[in-house]
Amino acid sequence: MIKSNLKEILDSRELSIRKVSGDLGYRFETVRRMYNNDMKHYPQDLIDRLCTYLNISVGELLEHKKNAE
Repeated sequence: MIKSNLKEILDSRELSIRKVSGDLGYRFETVRRMYNNDMKHYPQDLIDRLCTYLNISVGELLEHKKNAE
């Protein structure tokens, strides 16, 4: 399972989803779903924009979690 760390990153920097989505020119709903870790597919362009905007690596934004099964 892939987990998004966007919530933790934005919260630690006191950035809102609305501000980030506006600054990126990206749909609020898509950024919100990633923030809430509620995505099945991660758009490559969003990952690229977020990493550039936040000055982080893909590994900081997304992580692989082994299933509990």
